[in-house]
Amino acid sequence: MAQEPHWIQLADEQATLDFGGSLLEPLQENLPVVYLQGDLGAGKTTLVRGLLRAAGYRGAVRSPTYTLMEPYELAKFRLYHFDLYRLENPDELEFIGGRDYLGDAAIRMLEWPERAAGWLPPADLLIRMQVVGNARQISLQWQNAEA
Repeated sequence: MAQEPHWIQLADEQATLDFGGSLLEPLQENLPVVYLQGDLGAGKTTLVRGLLRAAGYRGAVRSPTYTLMEPYELAKFRLYHFDLYRLENPDELEFIGGRDYLGDAAIRMLEWPERAAGWLPPADLLIRMQVVGNARQISLQWQNAEA
Protein backbone atom coordinates (compact mmCIF):
# COMPACT_ATOMS: atom_id res chain seq x y z
CA MET A 1 0.00 0.00 0.00
CA ALA A 2 1.40 3.40 -1.01
CA GLN A 3 2.34 5.70 1.81
CA GLU A 4 1.05 9.28 1.81
CA PRO A 5 3.89 11.72 1.11
CA HIS A 6 5.25 13.81 3.96
CA TRP A 7 5.40 17.47 2.92
CA ILE A 8 8.32 19.66 4.02
CA GLN A 9 7.92 23.45 4.16
CA LEU A 10 10.54 25.55 2.33
CA ALA A 11 10.22 29.19 3.35
CA ASP A 12 12.05 30.82 0.43
CA GLU A 13 14.43 30.37 -2.50
CA GLN A 14 17.44 29.91 -0.21
CA ALA A 15 15.64 27.10 1.63
CA THR A 16 14.96 25.42 -1.73
CA LEU A 17 18.63 25.78 -2.74
CA ASP A 18 19.71 24.35 0.62
CA PHE A 19 17.30 21.43 0.32
CA GLY A 20 18.64 20.68 -3.17
CA GLY A 21 22.14 20.68 -1.70
CA SER A 22 21.08 18.24 1.01
CA LEU A 23 20.22 15.72 -1.72
CA LEU A 24 23.80 15.59 -3.00
CA GLU A 25 24.99 12.62 -0.96
CA PRO A 26 22.07 10.21 -1.54
CA LEU A 27 21.78 11.12 -5.23
CA GLN A 28 25.53 10.90 -5.81
CA GLU A 29 25.59 7.44 -4.23
CA ASN A 30 22.60 6.09 -6.18
CA LEU A 31 22.78 7.98 -9.53
CA PRO A 32 19.00 7.78 -9.85
CA VAL A 33 16.36 8.83 -12.32
CA VAL A 34 14.54 11.66 -10.51
CA TYR A 35 11.14 12.93 -11.56
CA LEU A 36 10.46 16.54 -10.56
CA GLN A 37 6.75 17.32 -10.52
CA GLY A 38 5.10 20.64 -9.82
CA ASP A 39 3.52 23.62 -11.49
CA LEU A 40 5.47 26.42 -13.15
CA GLY A 41 7.29 28.40 -10.47
CA ALA A 42 7.26 25.59 -7.91
CA GLY A 43 11.08 25.62 -7.62
CA LYS A 44 12.15 22.57 -9.63
CA THR A 45 15.09 24.26 -11.36
CA THR A 46 16.05 26.03 -8.13
CA LEU A 47 16.28 22.62 -6.45
CA VAL A 48 18.57 21.35 -9.24
CA ARG A 49 20.68 24.53 -8.91
CA GLY A 50 21.08 23.88 -5.17
CA LEU A 51 22.25 20.33 -5.85
CA LEU A 52 24.75 21.49 -8.45
CA ARG A 53 26.07 24.27 -6.19
CA ALA A 54 26.61 21.75 -3.38
CA ALA A 55 28.60 19.62 -5.84
CA GLY A 56 30.85 22.58 -6.61
CA TYR A 57 29.37 23.76 -9.92
CA ARG A 58 29.61 27.57 -10.21
CA GLY A 59 28.29 28.21 -13.73
CA ALA A 60 24.80 29.29 -14.72
CA VAL A 61 22.00 26.82 -14.05
CA ARG A 62 18.91 27.60 -16.08
CA SER A 63 15.90 25.53 -16.96
CA PRO A 64 16.63 23.79 -20.28
CA THR A 65 13.13 24.59 -21.53
CA TYR A 66 14.19 25.15 -25.14
CA THR A 67 17.10 22.71 -25.37
CA LEU A 68 15.24 19.95 -23.46
CA MET A 69 18.43 18.82 -21.69
CA GLU A 70 21.51 20.38 -20.15
CA PRO A 71 24.50 18.17 -19.20
CA TYR A 72 26.79 18.92 -16.25
CA GLU A 73 30.18 17.23 -15.83
CA LEU A 74 31.21 17.32 -12.18
CA ALA A 75 34.23 15.95 -10.35
CA LYS A 76 32.47 12.82 -9.05
CA PHE A 77 29.47 12.35 -11.35
CA ARG A 78 27.49 13.61 -14.33
CA LEU A 79 24.06 15.18 -14.05
CA TYR A 80 21.56 15.54 -16.89
CA HIS A 81 18.83 18.10 -16.28
CA PHE A 82 15.81 17.65 -18.53
CA ASP A 83 12.91 20.08 -18.85
CA LEU A 84 10.18 18.46 -20.92
CA TYR A 85 7.61 21.25 -20.60
CA ARG A 86 7.73 22.15 -24.31
CA LEU A 87 7.95 18.55 -25.50
CA GLU A 88 5.20 17.94 -28.03
CA ASN A 89 5.96 14.28 -28.70
CA PRO A 90 8.05 11.93 -26.53
CA ASP A 91 9.87 10.76 -29.67
CA GLU A 92 11.58 14.18 -29.77
CA LEU A 93 13.84 12.80 -27.03
CA GLU A 94 15.22 10.33 -29.57
CA PHE A 95 16.54 13.24 -31.67
CA ILE A 96 18.64 14.61 -28.79
CA GLY A 97 20.06 11.20 -27.87
CA GLY A 98 17.69 10.75 -24.95
CA ARG A 99 18.17 6.99 -24.71
CA ASP A 100 21.93 7.46 -24.30
CA TYR A 101 21.55 10.13 -21.63
CA LEU A 102 18.81 8.29 -19.75
CA GLY A 103 20.77 5.02 -19.82
CA ASP A 104 24.02 6.63 -18.69
CA ALA A 105 25.48 6.27 -15.18
CA ALA A 106 24.50 9.77 -14.07
CA ILE A 107 21.94 11.60 -12.00
CA ARG A 108 19.04 12.19 -14.38
CA MET A 109 16.65 14.91 -13.21
CA LEU A 110 13.50 15.29 -15.27
CA GLU A 111 11.08 18.19 -14.98
CA TRP A 112 7.60 17.53 -16.45
CA PRO A 113 8.14 13.74 -16.84
CA GLU A 114 4.46 13.22 -17.58
CA ARG A 115 5.08 14.80 -21.02
CA ALA A 116 7.13 11.73 -21.99
CA ALA A 117 5.11 9.06 -20.21
CA GLY A 118 5.78 5.62 -21.61
CA TRP A 119 9.14 6.68 -23.05
CA LEU A 120 11.10 7.41 -19.88
CA PRO A 121 12.64 4.89 -17.52
CA PRO A 122 10.75 4.62 -14.23
CA ALA A 123 11.68 7.06 -11.49
CA ASP A 124 13.93 5.97 -8.65
CA LEU A 125 12.90 9.11 -6.77
CA LEU A 126 9.76 11.18 -7.18
CA ILE A 127 10.00 14.77 -5.94
CA ARG A 128 6.78 16.74 -5.82
CA MET A 129 6.81 20.50 -5.30
CA GLN A 130 3.98 22.93 -4.79
CA VAL A 131 3.49 26.60 -4.08
CA VAL A 132 1.67 27.40 -0.84
CA GLY A 133 1.25 31.13 -0.29
CA ASN A 134 4.74 32.66 -0.57
CA ALA A 135 6.46 29.40 0.36
CA ARG A 136 7.02 26.02 -1.26
CA GLN A 137 6.32 22.52 -0.09
CA ILE A 138 8.24 19.47 -1.19
CA SER A 139 7.86 15.72 -0.78
CA LEU A 140 10.26 12.91 -1.68
CA GLN A 141 9.27 9.36 -2.40
CA TRP A 142 11.88 6.71 -3.22
CA GLN A 143 10.37 4.21 -5.64
CA ASN A 144 12.53 1.22 -4.73
CA ALA A 145 13.89 -0.41 -1.59
CA GLU A 146 17.59 -0.08 -2.48
CA ALA A 147 17.70 3.72 -2.17
